[in-house]
Amino acid sequence: MGPLTLTINSKNSSMSSPDVSNAKSQRLQLIPKKSFASISSGEENPVDFLRTLFEGFIAGGTAGVVVETALYPIDTIKTRLQAARGGGKIVLHGLYSGLAGNLVGVLPASALFVGVYEPAKKKLLKMLPENLSAVAHLTAGAVGGVAASLIRVPTEVVKQRLQTGQFSSAPDAVRLIVSKEGFKGLYAGYGSFLLRDLPFDAIQFCIYEQLRIGYKLAARRDLHDPENAAIGAFAGAITGAITTPLDVIKTRLMIQGSANQYKGIFDCVQTILKEEGPPALLKGIGPRVLWIGIGGSIFFGVLERTKKILAERQLLQPSNDQSSDTPKQD
Repeated sequence: MGPLTLTINSKNSSMSSPDVSNAKSQRLQLIPKKSFASISSGEENPVDFLRTLFEGFIAGGTAGVVVETALYPIDTIKTRLQAARGGGKIVLHGLYSGLAGNLVGVLPASALFVGVYEPAKKKLLKMLPENLSAVAHLTAGAVGGVAASLIRVPTEVVKQRLQTGQFSSAPDAVRLIVSKEGFKGLYAGYGSFLLRDLPFDAIQFCIYEQLRIGYKLAARRDLHDPENAAIGAFAGAITGAITTPLDVIKTRLMIQGSANQYKGIFDCVQTILKEEGPPALLKGIGPRVLWIGIGGSIFFGVLERTKKILAERQLLQPSNDQSSDTPKQD
């Protein structure tokens, strides 16, 4: 049998069969690790797609719960600022009101978002030329946002009603909303939610992904956790500031309940501008930028760390292709 050739870092080197065991350990150390949802030039394996989907659920759910728990008080203050009309005072007690019920929705919503975003991003990056990677990230973010909105909107409606003191518990909120407003009451402000969240998700993930690509090219290495967190904070803060007017509109429509003070998105904008002036559309921008900036840091930091752990676990699992490294006996 002829000498066995192993590929290490895209360079060919011949090694005799007695060195096979050493070669295998070298190969595991020197071959670049595939990142989570990495792009492969070969045909997509359905098992790989399902793994990407599953790992996205785990990573997204973990990151979402950590962020929501840590920053819920800031979100409560932001909601109360936006809900206040004129010179209304902001109540600073009960800042964790509704957290438990909210986590019930945040976990599956975050898991669903990342679970859809990662495979969509992977597919789009394969389809589009490299110079259009930003389009892939924008589109994948919007697709993930649409999927997650089915869970996010009822969660947001209940959370904001609890934050503004309309109900005492999440079960009571759901029961009374459905009894007074019907099932559609849980999706109050759905249009304004999409108007805010689709641009938000698309812009935030696009900024984050593009900054990571540029940073990795400049550093010529994978990013460390603090670097991912810093990029996530910047992307979150910028996107949060840009989308604040959309967030104000969404909040007003979601908390109006059966009073139906506003007839829709445009009526809401006109009423706010007429009664409170343009500055009202920027209500809560400070807490929002702070909340989403810190949240982006935590979310993307936890997300990338979780993805890395899952990828490393996958590398440690025995692979069928490892058997091809062992020379067959004649």
